[in-house]
Amino acid sequence: MHGKFLLINKLNSLDKDLLGTDMPTSHTCIKRHGLTDLSLGMSFNTAVELRMRKKKTRKVKDLRSVVETKDVEKLGSGLETDSEFEMGTGPRRFSYGELAQSTRGFDGKEKLGEGGFGEVYKGFMENSGKYVAVKRLSKKSDQGPKEFASEINIISRLSHKNLVKLTGWCHEKGELMLVYEFMENGSLDLHLFKEKTLLTWATRYKIARGLATALLYLHEDWEQCVLHRDIKSSNVMLDSNFNTKLGDFGLAKLVDHEKGSKTLTMLAGTLGYMAPEIAATGMATRESDVYSFGVVALEIACGRKPIVYNAQENQIRLVEWVWELYGAGTLLEATDPRLGSDYEEEQIKRLMIVGLWCAHPDSHLRPSMRQVTHVLISEASMPFLPSKMPVASY
Repeated sequence: MHGKFLLINKLNSLDKDLLGTDMPTSHTCIKRHGLTDLSLGMSFNTAVELRMRKKKTRKVKDLRSVVETKDVEKLGSGLETDSEFEMGTGPRRFSYGELAQSTRGFDGKEKLGEGGFGEVYKGFMENSGKYVAVKRLSKKSDQGPKEFASEINIISRLSHKNLVKLTGWCHEKGELMLVYEFMENGSLDLHLFKEKTLLTWATRYKIARGLATALLYLHEDWEQCVLHRDIKSSNVMLDSNFNTKLGDFGLAKLVDHEKGSKTLTMLAGTLGYMAPEIAATGMATRESDVYSFGVVALEIACGRKPIVYNAQENQIRLVEWVWELYGAGTLLEATDPRLGSDYEEEQIKRLMIVGLWCAHPDSHLRPSMRQVTHVLISEASMPFLPSKMPVASY
């Protein structure tokens, strides 16, 4: 037992350094450290790693219990006292004054965009010398508190190079605000449809691969399956080097992998990007996210929105039009004309066919995001699709 208590004393010393507290060396202490089955052969470093892992897990569980409450007041105060955030390892709490100052009083000139959720402003934080994006949720939106809770509950726990980073939040003066890293090149839709910049083919293909990698992480590589439920070009952000950063997790849901990654849902998403089975079954799945990815992939290659009402009748819906061209053997006619001949023919065909595969009307015939990434990097062959777009039944 001497070795065990010596180790406990060391861990108590670590606690004192981290938390400013001390604990007596006792059986209570052993239980507190979760070392009841401790082997005398366990090294101090191994024990410390276990200890810190348990502390982090407990903090995340405490945070989730606070975030999931319906009382937004408790949500704000709970996050404020969460020690993981205070230690600088997660998003931090900003005061209303800090965010107002950073955005020049939420000046209209600093507005980056707006929607049903509220408004997004560009802000400059003097203490860090960095720009941020401040999402100010609308007080009129019933979904505001839910989106606020969902974003903090999910995105604050994720870490991937192709996801937008949440740096902070604010709940003060009746306001709910979220603070993100600033994306210098805005959202993908601004470049595809509002001619902010003509994206080269190499940049477009990099963006598509980055989005696929982000979804693979959400669906398969994190501890739970994250269903994004609102994948669209306006939620695909681009940093200074046009690297993909998927954002807006306000509609996202967490589902255990072993439960088949399905969840009952209210109708949510954006027309044109929503998988057809959602309206029929009320189920959000990995496959419905895959469908949305397929639509964005086609947007990237074709340079047009998923629904264009003033187009010719057979070209109104992007997926149907591209599938028709695929069946006729004239797929390249769907290429964004602004690219001219400046693209890799094999790559653009690959992206279009992957887009159709993902947007297959039958959800059971859609690929996983792992299959998608393998095809996009040419580690797997392209799929063979029917020449005529199938009709799914539910």
